[in-house]
Amino acid sequence: MPRMVALLRGINLAGKRRVAMADLRALLEDLGYADVRTHLQSGNAVLTTGDSAAKVARAIQGGIAERMGLDVVVTVRTAGQMAKIVAADRLGDVADDPARRMVIFLPKRPSRQAVRAMKDMDFGDERVEVAGGEVYAWCPGGIGRSPLMAALGDAALTPGGTARNWRTVTRLAEMAASP
Repeated sequence: MPRMVALLRGINLAGKRRVAMADLRALLEDLGYADVRTHLQSGNAVLTTGDSAAKVARAIQGGIAERMGLDVVVTVRTAGQMAKIVAADRLGDVADDPARRMVIFLPKRPSRQAVRAMKDMDFGDERVEVAGGEVYAWCPGGIGRSPLMAALGDAALTPGGTARNWRTVTRLAEMAASP
């Protein structure tokens, strides 16, 4: 059965919207998923299921709402999709620090207008690339004060998007590749 990566948006940030990873694992197992593993405290889970990514996202969103009372956007990628993201290595030609290299996972592909707006952005040394349902950002000066990341936080550009640094992306791809 296929492995999937579930990415939860906006949990465990600054002590708000707390979801313990043990509770998340229990919920995912109760939903019928196998080989459930979590990574870090920021809402990353890897699981095995025969369901589609869309069905998994809906089930997890509904389960979190019902059990934890939180409205959380869940984006799901297959192990194959994660492997392709890592193999494509977008921005690898300039990005030399995985903590300053981000991937924003979107629940659906951005509109043409949003892609055009992102491609037209000029933030000096910072760079952005869009491919499919992912937005790749390189912020050599850091993430916290990055004008690019602030701009990409606009819901019109990246609706429901959830960001992970490159180190987390590669680790999730590794986890998804092996049960």
